[in-house]
Amino acid sequence: MTSLLIDPETELVFSLSKSEATPRCMMTLKHPGGSDEFVAFKVKTTQPRRYLVRPNQGLIGPGTSETISILLVEKDKQVLLQSYERLGQSGLDHSKDKFLVQSCPVDKAFAAKKAGDQTELYESLTTMWNTVTAGGSTTPVHNKKLHVRHVVTQEASAAAATARAAPKLEKAPHSNLKDMNPEQLATELSGLRRKYDELVSFSVNLTAERDILSNTLEQTKRDYNREMAARSALENKQGGGSARGGSGKGGKSGGASLFQMVFLGLACFLAGAKIGATGNAPYLPVVGNFFIEGDAKLVKVEPVSPPPTPEEVANDGGEL
Repeated sequence: MTSLLIDPETELVFSLSKSEATPRCMMTLKHPGGSDEFVAFKVKTTQPRRYLVRPNQGLIGPGTSETISILLVEKDKQVLLQSYERLGQSGLDHSKDKFLVQSCPVDKAFAAKKAGDQTELYESLTTMWNTVTAGGSTTPVHNKKLHVRHVVTQEASAAAATARAAPKLEKAPHSNLKDMNPEQLATELSGLRRKYDELVSFSVNLTAERDILSNTLEQTKRDYNREMAARSALENKQGGGSARGGSGKGGKSGGASLFQMVFLGLACFLAGAKIGATGNAPYLPVVGNFFIEGDAKLVKVEPVSPPPTPEEVANDGGEL
């Protein structure tokens, strides 16, 4: 696999100065040659809000190179300078900021997009890297990590460098420059440079925000698809469990009906036995003699005649 040559190889150094806005560092990616395949690259960082990388992805042809510009946001530069004022250089040496340069070869059909619309190429690269880094891809990817180091330059050396560059503007066509001394020219140049850097930082920041939102949208789509798949699987599983639960409830209902029938039969039997024990059911041998011990024989009970009335006694001759 063709791997890119990266300069610098291991460390990116950012020089911090109060008078100079937007510290930047340049990184060069070079195709080593030896093959006719194009190599796609992508630059990542552990602090995407602190650094602005342009371009952060692209294609490099055989024998060509690409220069990457990395800018440090002004707000974070001030934070680092405050740490330097409190703790010195040791406050900056503990930085854990890192960059990761990923590269992989692409086929000729994909490489042909480099000559087309750059917006389409950018979207194709974003989709390709999401697919390659998602897992399960067989495309070989080369990873190179670079550490970040922040150093603070002396204000005197920065002012001297600005003063040395100022005399070159003495022949500028602007009429006001003729009446300015080198110090005023240096101040004017510093102000213009600061405004330009702020404008560049603002435009680059907007582009970086767009990239972050695009990546967040892609990640949200993947999470949504996974959530929907998991929910569908759970609903299917619960549907099968409900069907099995319905069958179990039916069996339980049948058991309850059988129990009621047995209970009703037992209650009727006990009621009949009680009636037989009171002698009110003499012709029911099973019920009437259920609680009688021994081999008792059935005896027909004759009804008792009522006593004779006085009229019946008189008619019978007065005999009782």
